[in-house]
Amino acid sequence: MNELKKDIMLFIDAFVIGIIGAVCAEIFIILLDTISKFALGYIAGYIPPDTINIIKAPLTHTYNPFLVILVIIIGGLISGFLVYTFAPEAEGHGTDTVVRAFHRTGGYLRPIVVPIKILASAITIGTGGAAGREGPTALFSAGIGSMYADLKKVSVQKRQTFIILGMASGLSAVFKAPLGTAIFALEVLYIKSELESKELMFVIFGALVAYTITGFLFGWQPLFNVPANLEVTKLQTFDLILIFGALSGLFAVFVPNTFYYTRDFFRKIPIKPHFKPAIGALIVGIIAIWYPQVLGGGYGWIQEGIYGALTIKLMLALIFFKLIAFSFTVGSGGSGGVFAPTLFVGTMLGGAYAYLFHQNVTVFALLGMASVFAAAARTPLAAVIMVVEMTGGYSLLVPSILAVFFAFFTHMVIVNIFKVKYVSLYEAQLIDRNYSPIIQIERLKDILLCYIDLLKLSPKQIKNYKLLQLLESGKPIKLPNDEYLYFGQITQDMRLREFDNIKYIENSRVLYIFRKGEWLHPKEIKEIYKNDEVLILGKKEDIEKLEKIFIPVSQIFSKLKIQEEAIEGIN
Repeated sequence: MNELKKDIMLFIDAFVIGIIGAVCAEIFIILLDTISKFALGYIAGYIPPDTINIIKAPLTHTYNPFLVILVIIIGGLISGFLVYTFAPEAEGHGTDTVVRAFHRTGGYLRPIVVPIKILASAITIGTGGAAGREGPTALFSAGIGSMYADLKKVSVQKRQTFIILGMASGLSAVFKAPLGTAIFALEVLYIKSELESKELMFVIFGALVAYTITGFLFGWQPLFNVPANLEVTKLQTFDLILIFGALSGLFAVFVPNTFYYTRDFFRKIPIKPHFKPAIGALIVGIIAIWYPQVLGGGYGWIQEGIYGALTIKLMLALIFFKLIAFSFTVGSGGSGGVFAPTLFVGTMLGGAYAYLFHQNVTVFALLGMASVFAAAARTPLAAVIMVVEMTGGYSLLVPSILAVFFAFFTHMVIVNIFKVKYVSLYEAQLIDRNYSPIIQIERLKDILLCYIDLLKLSPKQIKNYKLLQLLESGKPIKLPNDEYLYFGQITQDMRLREFDNIKYIENSRVLYIFRKGEWLHPKEIKEIYKNDEVLILGKKEDIEKLEKIFIPVSQIFSKLKIQEEAIEGIN
């Protein structure tokens, strides 16, 4: 009966978060559309085509590329000021911030993130920034879930569920893809395709609520229109799909690396981060002199690509220039998403490929959308379902799965063979659940409880210790008997010393070893290897003697902390 009550409450929570997430997403879309019509349309004489037209605004004069440059720079300045003054964690595409919060803080996001992300993203994209709507939506709708968790004073696990619910609901409202966005919200957490949730059906329900509200307000048609009765029946076409999938996987290697190397470049520029989005905006404005198609999210141009209304020459050019434009917009610290730009370049890649081999442009444009994003974001299942839902191209489900599989496999092979630095568009993704600090904290508590007599601690003390600092920062925990608990990395292979069935490194006792995602009891092993991470107990002077072989900071669990410090400008 208790479980039934929990399920009923979660059902109500999903319903409420779904409604709030949808409302906030619609506010964002209307605000974005209003700013776009004024800044680009009224001032610069250019309204990017979109698949969602909420406010009709006639152009008052012809397109002026130099006014576009002025508008987009001002947008970058305002966005940079808002983000870096009030909420630095709202910089960039936003989804990473949600993933990082899920793994590090159990889903806690500061309430200020919600209004800042909505406003800064609407300004960035509305003034011409080459970014999409999904990243901002993911962050501010997850922020709604976090605020709801604050209101209800729930557990860490429930808070994590709420931010996933919020993210899925907001994305569903924007993209009209309830099943795909629910799976994306779960799948994006890990590089390996794990679905992190015991409440999958509730996440889907929240996304469905948001989709229903959007449908009543703005219509039920998919985000993109495609011709009816699309089919792939020829064996030769399937052969071309396999080759295209591999090509998409290869191209998907360049997408996150172009983006993150651009981001790294901007972080090294010795000026205040507030001004960097304006520099990125300037580059995008210059590109727009010749290729205004790169401005904004590009949803309308994706639709044109699906229709086959663009030439192969233009499509090839837009693959390159859109990739550069969104890398400079978001990589410089501008507030916007990377999902839509990745769909954009995938569409152009698929369309150009179809022209080259005399195939149906619509079919390969849709396959390009799914396969490039699936590989670049490491979310194959979500990519297939989202693209099918957003286009209504259900007849292409099997060809999409085929293209995505070969794209994902090709991408995986390349990044492993060549040791590519940036594997995914979402760098906060972890390998799997075993590398999530918030999950490992619970396992670490269990380990400490096993040694409760040795450590002379009470269960309450163990619960209150800041174990995240132990995992990420190497800050030792001082015990009542003047000994210390350390956790860190071993830098060389070595054999453990054994005395009375207890394992030691020099004079420090080994309590547990973390190796390749698993905690190993010292009784199970006789030696440890380079890059193993160990939980050790000893006097401070004994630990200091291990300086040459022991680094008291986890190289695995400090990854997300280092990312967050870089955003906040601490490093």
